[in-house]
Amino acid sequence: MEIPEYGCLELRCYLTWMGKDGIARTVVKEDAEIVLADAQENSKAINQLIGPEKFTLIVDARKIKSISREAREFFSLRGRESRVVGFAFIIGSPLSSFIGNFFIHLNKPRVPVKLFTDQEKAKMWCTQIMKEFNERR
Repeated sequence: MEIPEYGCLELRCYLTWMGKDGIARTVVKEDAEIVLADAQENSKAINQLIGPEKFTLIVDARKIKSISREAREFFSLRGRESRVVGFAFIIGSPLSSFIGNFFIHLNKPRVPVKLFTDQEKAKMWCTQIMKEFNERR
């Protein structure tokens, strides 16, 4: 995923920005060990991004090392408000695939979530999810 030169927020475990296409993006830093405080920090940053009122999010999780149970539960969006209406996870290793599937099946997020190995397919899916969300409004 190409990280923009400007407008990217650098957090302890993430690089986060709003794409020109209205899709937010987060890249997990190499060997990041994500805990609840990191999840909360990134969620706050995402919800403060300048862009559409509601949007989808592509998370490049290929370089993740671990994520705590509390962080996974927080990212499920259950019991809290968020501008995010769908998550696309870019995976590329057995570990990122395991973490992604674990997140989807155990934490049961309240918004659509899908795993991808191809960034363009993730972007197309996000566009479709946003279209469906806007049609339901």
